[in-house]
Amino acid sequence: MIALTEDKRMLGYGVMTPYSNIFCFATTRRGGFSKGDYASFNCTPYTGDDAESVRRNQELLCNSMPQQPKELVIPFQTHGTKVEVIDEKYLNATSDERTAMLQGVDALITKEPGCCICISTADCIPILLYDRKNQVVAAAHAGWRGTVNYIAGHTLDRMRALYGTDGKDVIACIGPGISLPSFEVGEEVYEAFRTNGFAMDYISEWKPETHKHHIDLWAANRMQLLDFGVPGEQIETSGICTYMRYEEFFSARRLGIKSGRILSGIMIVDTKP
Repeated sequence: MIALTEDKRMLGYGVMTPYSNIFCFATTRRGGFSKGDYASFNCTPYTGDDAESVRRNQELLCNSMPQQPKELVIPFQTHGTKVEVIDEKYLNATSDERTAMLQGVDALITKEPGCCICISTADCIPILLYDRKNQVVAAAHAGWRGTVNYIAGHTLDRMRALYGTDGKDVIACIGPGISLPSFEVGEEVYEAFRTNGFAMDYISEWKPETHKHHIDLWAANRMQLLDFGVPGEQIETSGICTYMRYEEFFSARRLGIKSGRILSGIMIVDTKP
């Protein structure tokens, strides 16, 4: 990943740099206002952090972007596979209606310039997608439950149904999250992946030292992108393990649920005056 700010408060993806009309990022823990296990750059409002600190962090985030977003859209995620489209219906809705529309949503899609769609993670895998032909972007939250239920594939299927997205036109970023060495799972999780058709020799490994199966969520999500037809050279995986690098990136396994979240976002830059 590449630094988007001098203090490395926001990181970007090399695979997206050729596309000046797209801005995407992942936040780190650096340079914000939150305290304790939320320290310091927590931009997610749903985890118990001080509301004023979150507001100031979001303001700092928006001011660090090349263009102020019209909307910063952050859903209330539930480890499901619900995909919501951010369109005129959402933009014209009341505040209460918008809140309701974002409940239980784990992936967002939009064609609206200036709308920054975001996903919150702390060990789970954020996935950012750009259909360069149809000018559509998406953000998906892939924890193990979302991954085992093919949320990346569902998001791409929805993009294809709505806009005609073809895999060859998709640029994909798989962001910071827990890595295979750190992600040990019980038999029930291993079996969930196996019975759902995942190639276990590709995405998992038995570790004698932990006496546990370990699963590679990056690989499991990359597989879904490849199966849709996204070329491997158009997929960038961050390779940053949040569990190992918890001092720089939020990790719920390290810090507990009452802690900050990485915010991953993607926006079509509004070129209209």
